[in-house]
Amino acid sequence: MKEVALKVAPREKLGKEHAKKLRRNGFIPAVVYGPETPSQPLAIESKTFYALLRGGLGENVIITLEMGDQGDGKKQVLIREVQRDPVRGDIVHVDFHQITLTKKITIEVPIHLVGAPEGVKEGGILQYALRELKVECLPTAIPEKIEVDVSHLKIGDSIHVADIKVENVVVLSDSRSSVASVVPPTIFKEAEVAPAAAEGEPEVITEKKEEGEEKKTEEEKGKEAKTEKKPAEGAKAEKKPPEGGKEEKKKEGK
Repeated sequence: MKEVALKVAPREKLGKEHAKKLRRNGFIPAVVYGPETPSQPLAIESKTFYALLRGGLGENVIITLEMGDQGDGKKQVLIREVQRDPVRGDIVHVDFHQITLTKKITIEVPIHLVGAPEGVKEGGILQYALRELKVECLPTAIPEKIEVDVSHLKIGDSIHVADIKVENVVVLSDSRSSVASVVPPTIFKEAEVAPAAAEGEPEVITEKKEEGEEKKTEEEKGKEAKTEKKPAEGAKAEKKPPEGGKEEKKKEGK
């Protein structure tokens, strides 16, 4: 288990304004707590902490906090949470959880798949189902990661939690849970079926249009028939003697 040392200083003043002032002066506000330890505010030098992160410092690395003359000695801790600014990404606060090296703890360890599955070479797809494994162990026995060999997996094969063996730890995750599997490329088959269905759609649309055209033709025929009848009615109207003709007959009779 990797261990590193980190110098910290107790933080007497609290509040948002004091935290902002610390960040402007090159420090990160932090806190350490534990089941047998009251919460204690701290201040960490930003450059030192960022250097540790670049060196591979993770959540499962034991850190010895060196409190100096102003503190109460050294504390073994694990990183519980690192809070970052949502816009800039800068670290704004760190939570440390104090541990006892002789007492077992429950922690989640990342799973790392190694090897190229045989099924993938045959066209299958590797699915990552579980990325962390919950274990119980002494702080000094915490593995940085759990490597799982998947090179032997063929299409349809899978690895479960029950298949993973780790020394000096007790696995607490459900033994029936799948960790990784190789599945057939069913997605490509679905993509081939989709165009076939699309090709049939224009035919249905065309038939509807033809039916619509037939209906329109019948309607137009009806309109044409009505139009032809209107002139006939007008012809009858021409046979009626004009009003002016009646007046002429009256005059002749006079």
